[in-house]
Amino acid sequence: MDTSNPSGTSVEAGELLSFDAFDERNYPRPAETQFSGLAEKAISRRSVLAAGVSFGAAAFVAGATAGLAPFKAFAASRMAFEPVAANGLDTITVPKGYSWHPVATWGDPLWSRGAAFDHASRGSGASQELAFGDNNDGMALFADGDRHVLAVNNEYTNLEIIYANRDAKKPETADDIRKGKAAHGVTVMEIKQDGGRWAIVKDSPYNRRITADTPMEITGPACGHDLMKTAADPAGTRSMGTWNNCANGRTPWGTYLTCEENFNGYFSSSDPNYKPTAEMTRYGIGVKDVGYGWAGADERFDISKHPNEANRAGYVVEIDPLDPASTPKKRTALGRFKHENAEVVLAGNGQVVVYMGDDERGEFIYRFVSDGRYVANGDNANLLDAGRLFVAKFADNGRGEWVELNPASTGMASQAEIAVHTRIAASKVGATTMDRPEWVAVHPLKPEVYCALTNNSNRGRKPNAGGDPTPVGGPNPREANKYGQIVRWRPDGGDHMAAGFAWDLFVLAGNPAVHADAYAGSKNVTRDNMFNSPDGIAFDSNGLLWIQTDGNYSDAKDFAGQGNNQMLAADPETGEIRRFLVGPKECEVTGITWSPDRKTLFVGIQHPGEEGNSHFPAGGDTAPRSAVVAITRNDGGLIG
Repeated sequence: MDTSNPSGTSVEAGELLSFDAFDERNYPRPAETQFSGLAEKAISRRSVLAAGVSFGAAAFVAGATAGLAPFKAFAASRMAFEPVAANGLDTITVPKGYSWHPVATWGDPLWSRGAAFDHASRGSGASQELAFGDNNDGMALFADGDRHVLAVNNEYTNLEIIYANRDAKKPETADDIRKGKAAHGVTVMEIKQDGGRWAIVKDSPYNRRITADTPMEITGPACGHDLMKTAADPAGTRSMGTWNNCANGRTPWGTYLTCEENFNGYFSSSDPNYKPTAEMTRYGIGVKDVGYGWAGADERFDISKHPNEANRAGYVVEIDPLDPASTPKKRTALGRFKHENAEVVLAGNGQVVVYMGDDERGEFIYRFVSDGRYVANGDNANLLDAGRLFVAKFADNGRGEWVELNPASTGMASQAEIAVHTRIAASKVGATTMDRPEWVAVHPLKPEVYCALTNNSNRGRKPNAGGDPTPVGGPNPREANKYGQIVRWRPDGGDHMAAGFAWDLFVLAGNPAVHADAYAGSKNVTRDNMFNSPDGIAFDSNGLLWIQTDGNYSDAKDFAGQGNNQMLAADPETGEIRRFLVGPKECEVTGITWSPDRKTLFVGIQHPGEEGNSHFPAGGDTAPRSAVVAITRNDGGLIG
């Protein structure tokens, strides 16, 4: 989620704040004058190149060519579609010869006993508990024989949309809060294609809502630790609910990973004089929430009464989408931070490697390596409970290394403490502060890893929440980065277990219609494919990289000509980038998965009309509703 944009969050009536703005207001980072000199470093395109980053036909970092090769020139494109033009329409635009239709929209009932969505009231607590959640994000499609089960994250709600029936545009009753909590979490639902259109299978035995009130099991090193114990759970082994579920992952053994991101904005204090601990402050937890008001109806969100409750949020949660009776598990071994996604890959020896980003300005990129090894058709249920957690350091010469986070390297008391206070551990070992690490994607045909760094208004200006400097350089080459970039790395020897890697920048997003310096972007960014704020990224089975954006859609000034948020396809071999889709007004394009035959591409449209200017998808005077849409080729061919 692009937290630089208004996100329907509210601290006071009439005032909207993004999650980042909320953190900045409550815990402002001090400006540091040492950055001024750094920021005056080469920021023109020529000086960035001189610093060691090459673009376009010579896209590699000097000194790192052993791990990464330049782009190759091919006579014909591998992309079987005509690019679409940027626009500001309140609909979805796809290439000629392609069509789209909604599969599920916010409030659609999953069971026959559920009520149809009410545009006037925006539903109730009871109706929302039986319906598709709000603001869908990451997702994955699972097959059980010839049946298809879609697991979808429901990240958050826009207060002024879900509570449009209230004068204050915020929750006013206990049922309002019940509705808000039920709109969060994960939706698991069977979908079926009939007559060329996909739709929810009502009353399917797979259908399930996992919300902020669903029982969870705590596993891994933090399970049972004092930091996890509460009055309701004195053993520290079980928690209630998951929320602000951003992106996702899937495992080789068939489970779904949902990732908790901006969990901090849901906690508050009934005691205005309560002083949050330094650890709380590092995660942006304080006396005010972003406006959901959950602590007023559920005191576990009141940090003055239950200070450890926040330690039980901010994890990767593993769900079995094909077993509705299973209990979701919070995998603390993967660390606690504002998770974006969890990209799973098997090392050559069968150990499980999970790459993850912490989506906040100046935070870090992580890697988890399991102790155990994956066994096909074996018992892999606990592979994510024990292993080693690493954080990335990037050097300016195109090299990087993974530093293990353990008591010896961090000076912290135990692995449990590291699992709970992972950001603090990463700061202690001097990890590289990044420009908001979003989704990570591993190339399916070779050992290359890509990470979207969406933007960072504080780059070169302010430290991160832990006081770590954010100098201009390395994979973060632009001050006050408003456009973002995608960094990629190749592990040494092609081994995801390796301690070292070579890195370069696959693309620097920018606007060549406005700028002629580094802010124009890399050479594979043109007036015809320009974009800002890459967020969701994923590979298809052919090795094309799909890029989804969640950035500034003003279509003015620095963003003139870029239109609404969009989805593009990129060829990692040639560097070619083509725009495939443009979303409706004021939306984020996020979440992507394919049908098994690759003839349908499922894409998420989140928070259309977050500033009040959309009626997607129904039009007229209807409420704007987040949706999962299906995209197909009119000739029935493969997508791509």
